[in-house]
Amino acid sequence: MHNKIIVLILALVLGILPLLAQRNTITCSGSTTVLPIAQATAEAFMDLNPDINISIRGGGSGVGIAALQNGTVQIANSSRPMKSKELTQAKSKGINPTPYAVALDGIAIIAHRSNPVKNLTVAQIRDIYTGKIKDWSAVGGPKLPIVVISRDVASGTFEVFNDKALNGAKVDPSAQLLASNNAIATTVGSTPGAIGYVGLGYLTDEVKTLSVNGTEASEKTVKDGSYQLSRKLYMYTNGKATGNVNKYLAFIQSSAGQKIVQAQGFITLN
Repeated sequence: MHNKIIVLILALVLGILPLLAQRNTITCSGSTTVLPIAQATAEAFMDLNPDINISIRGGGSGVGIAALQNGTVQIANSSRPMKSKELTQAKSKGINPTPYAVALDGIAIIAHRSNPVKNLTVAQIRDIYTGKIKDWSAVGGPKLPIVVISRDVASGTFEVFNDKALNGAKVDPSAQLLASNNAIATTVGSTPGAIGYVGLGYLTDEVKTLSVNGTEASEKTVKDGSYQLSRKLYMYTNGKATGNVNKYLAFIQSSAGQKIVQAQGFITLN
């Protein structure tokens, strides 16, 4: 009888513990732009709530949105709004994507530090990325072939850049397509003729930031919308967030969370 009671208790414990662990785990994936915000805020949030674990993966906004649609994550990190096609697909699966803005950002146009060019118009950026302009001398720079660096199609940053800078035009096939903001910044920083674009949180001393249409990407110009490549960064949940997910999102949007956003090089919501 005694042994039966012990076996019953063990069975209950072994059955309940995994459920408790699952209940206290938040899973999210998606945008590499949002990734440093998610990682830094998750560390601070877990310090305050040691019984909650947050698992974060990158992959790009499209990857995170697909994971939310498939019900394999609780939060999809996205550096762009979801497309109407994605919303329709999600709802056909019983998923109701709900956006939570977590930060503001500007897509910075970057070049090698040795490049003397200080400004490009949106039209010039479009002509460079579509292959009409192939040398820096055509935009006031040295006679030097332009090495075009872009993000892959899973990237939300690419989607926003494609919409706001390229007006939907196709990127020249000779462009190098890279999988992350870090890869773009590193490649541009080590390639004298390169041009690329990254979120503000990925600017380094190894690259030079160009103004766009005479406007620098700054807190003021992003907030007032005068910087043309401004955007919001999001976390999407299935329906209105509840429980621990709601606590985590509320923390990111709080004063303490927004200080972390700012420390990561991005711009606060207010």
